[in-house]
Amino acid sequence: MSEVKISAEPRTEFGKGGARRTRRAGLVPAVLYGHGEKPQHIALPAREFAAAIRHGGLNQVFTIDIVGGSGATLALPKAIQRDPIRDTYEHVDLIIVKRGEKVQVDVPVTLVGEAAKNTLVVSESTTLSVTAEALHVPAALEVSIEGLEAGAQVTAGDVTLPKGTELAVDPGHVIAIVSQAQTAAQMEGDTGEAAEAAAGEATEEAAG
Repeated sequence: MSEVKISAEPRTEFGKGGARRTRRAGLVPAVLYGHGEKPQHIALPAREFAAAIRHGGLNQVFTIDIVGGSGATLALPKAIQRDPIRDTYEHVDLIIVKRGEKVQVDVPVTLVGEAAKNTLVVSESTTLSVTAEALHVPAALEVSIEGLEAGAQVTAGDVTLPKGTELAVDPGHVIAIVSQAQTAAQMEGDTGEAAEAAAGEATEEAAG
C-alpha cells in the first residue's frame, strides 16, 4: 500500500465547539503523535481523507504535510470516530510511523467460497491482527470456506498472508465456525414447540 499525500492545518480551537467549527469548515479534527513527538492537533481536509480511506481502507498510510511545519510526516490511523448517520468523520488519531518500521494493525478478513450444503457459517471475527511493514500493510485478507462441512473451523492459521506479513494472534484464533443448518422440518418443529409452550403458559395464568 503506497502512502497518500495530504495537507493539514494546525488546530488552535479545542473542545466540542471548536471541533464543530472545524467540521463545518470541511475539515476533520485530528491528533498526530508517536515516536516521542509532542502530540500535534491538526485538521485534515474531510473530502480527501474520506476518499483515501475508501480507496486504501482503514490502514491507509498518509504523508502529512502540516502548513508551517518543518516537513512531511508518515502516519497511520490509530482510531477513527465516525458519525454513522451523517456518514462523516468526527475525529482521527494518527500515529507516526517510519519507513521500514513494523506495525501491528487489524486487517479486515473476508470469507470466500461456499461451505457444504445444509450448513451455516457463523463469523467469529471480521478482522485479523497482523504485523507488517508500515508501507506494506495489506488492505484486506481472504480465507476460503469452500466445501467445508459442519463441524469445521476456520482459524487465523488458515489465512494466506502476503510476504512480510505475520500473525499477531495465535494461529488457533477462530475466525468462523461451520455448523449444521436446521432443516425446514426442524424449524417448523421448533416453532410448534414454542407455540405450545406459550399456549401452556397462557392457560396456567388464566387458571391462576
